[in-house]
Amino acid sequence: MKTSSILPGRWLALLGVVLACAAPRAADYHDSVVIVLDASGSMRGTLAGSNLDKMSAAKSALKEVLASVPASTHIGLLVFSSSNLKNDWVYPLGPRVDADLARAIDLPKAGSGTPLGQYIKIGADRLLQERTKQFGYGTYRLLIVTDGEAGDQNLVERYTPDVISRGITVDVIGVGMSARHTLATKVHSYRAANDPASLKRALADVFAEVSAAAGDTAQNAAFEMIAPMPAEMAAAVIQSLATSGNQPIGQQPPKTPATSAARTSHPSPAASAPTPPPGPATPSSSSRGGGFVLAAFFVVGLVFMIGLMGLVFILMKVLKNSRK
Repeated sequence: MKTSSILPGRWLALLGVVLACAAPRAADYHDSVVIVLDASGSMRGTLAGSNLDKMSAAKSALKEVLASVPASTHIGLLVFSSSNLKNDWVYPLGPRVDADLARAIDLPKAGSGTPLGQYIKIGADRLLQERTKQFGYGTYRLLIVTDGEAGDQNLVERYTPDVISRGITVDVIGVGMSARHTLATKVHSYRAANDPASLKRALADVFAEVSAAAGDTAQNAAFEMIAPMPAEMAAAVIQSLATSGNQPIGQQPPKTPATSAARTSHPSPAASAPTPPPGPATPSSSSRGGGFVLAAFFVVGLVFMIGLMGLVFILMKVLKNSRK
């Protein structure tokens, strides 16, 4: 089948379905921040420059800073090792309601243990769920507030690169630590908070960056990349952008028809290849489709780096141009 035969029929129908589902989200998308708060026993220690323990200083700073965060930023507060909580999500990721959030921040009491790796995964998985709902729009951030090294360092080493590779920004604030946290060189930003003032400043700096997102330049570059694609290739890009990178941390992407087709069209070198018939032959539509799939995976890698949040914007432009 020639690619031109798909336009404007099937291709426009596909765009219509995607836009119908995505358009309501594009108008009211939000940024999402999950705060992972350490409530281990060491948070009972006094923070320098004050008569406050680290937990009390963290609570005070969070309440003050979060009160001024834009309404377009959704907040989730995830606490580990608290001695008094039955639900670690003291404030599930969602719109900020100041009174409810302040009460939630006050709940945790320092307990014991630092299962940081486990909670990096829990927080990141929730952000990925939110990104799926928003078709990639918005920004996604994991903010870790801790005063010690992880008790499950193997999980930290395993999960942190995976989280970052999915396009989630990871910030760490080290509260009253004598040395930089081992995460300092593995995440997007690390800020030392050695007294209450620097703790509030560190939190404020992180939230000042939350709304920074890719501008029209990056979106236009993505549009220019996808606009000239044949229909089969563009369809594969749409499918990949809608599903890639949002599976839970530590899991491989699910198999898709495109993946199966790629494996069928491009077997490993160890596999025996069929002998082509003698003489010149015109490539069939299936062989062209295999080429499209291969090219699609290459393009997807480039497009994904500039962010999923431009998807709806790009598709609207493609739809507009296809009608000309």
